Amino acid sequence: MPITPTKYVWMDGELVEWDNARVHILTHTLHYGNGVFEGVRAYETSEGAAVFRLTPHIKRLFNSAKILFIDIPFTVEQLVEATKATVRANDLPSCYIRPIAYLGYGEMGLNPLTCEVNVSIACWPWGAYLGDEGVRHGVRMMISSWQRHDPNAMPPAAKGTGHYINSQMAKISAVKAGYDEAILLSPQGYVSECTGENIFIVRDGAIITPPVSAGALEGITQDSVLTIARDLGIEFRFDNILRSDLYTADEAFLSGTAAEVVPIRSVDDRELGEPGPVTRRVQETFHAAVRGQVDRYKDWNEHVNQ
Repeated sequence: MPITPTKYVWMDGELVEWDNARVHILTHTLHYGNGVFEGVRAYETSEGAAVFRLTPHIKRLFNSAKILFIDIPFTVEQLVEATKATVRANDLPSCYIRPIAYLGYGEMGLNPLTCEVNVSIACWPWGAYLGDEGVRHGVRMMISSWQRHDPNAMPPAAKGTGHYINSQMAKISAVKAGYDEAILLSPQGYVSECTGENIFIVRDGAIITPPVSAGALEGITQDSVLTIARDLGIEFRFDNILRSDLYTADEAFLSGTAAEVVPIRSVDDRELGEPGPVTRRVQETFHAAVRGQVDRYKDWNEHVNQ
């Protein structure tokens, strides 16, 4: 999906004009892929733009950085405020936000420990990642031949920039085969996650999602789904899922910041059909919550102008 340029990008403590937000060709992360990032969304609410669960996202950025030995030269609180300032400066009622910490110019080689760490935050308008049709009627999925990282080869708990080559290979295969999205299995053969989303099935009225031991990233939207489900009286549990469980599920859906909550219509051409009642209840509540329309979840909305 093309990026729509905005006015400013926050770079290491300063707001820089969009066209001047540049890095050197010898920036370390460009060559070796060692960086960490987040995807965050701001939504239009009755009290102005609000960033959805901003602080948990920034805390996860720091956890990813810790895993990868990246020492971010700012505090969580500073980056929370910087994110709000960036949205505010760009005067956007709603947008997608990309904070990234990366290893900068000045050092080269496989030892990253002496590299300068830079941090940037950009934001721009962005619609439904998997399309409006997918949100309404569900997306077509395939099981990828590419496996999710083994945790002793590449730590899946870190949202690292280079990690996403794995996701890209799976996504490319799915799109070229005519599907909307791919599902990756763990090296042990369990369902892990999609290329950029957590995955859920519904069986006998209960929602089941893979545990982190299957290679799934702990999702902020996933946690929101968990809370919403339990508040709606829907059983929710983490458990290993086999590919055959996807084929025979009563319902299935995925969640992520970019994708939000999207029903799954089919997996490997096994039809699940139109979105079911459990998926719809969760999806509708989530869409209301991100816009500040559900009182019990008001603290999830971190307002830009407060």
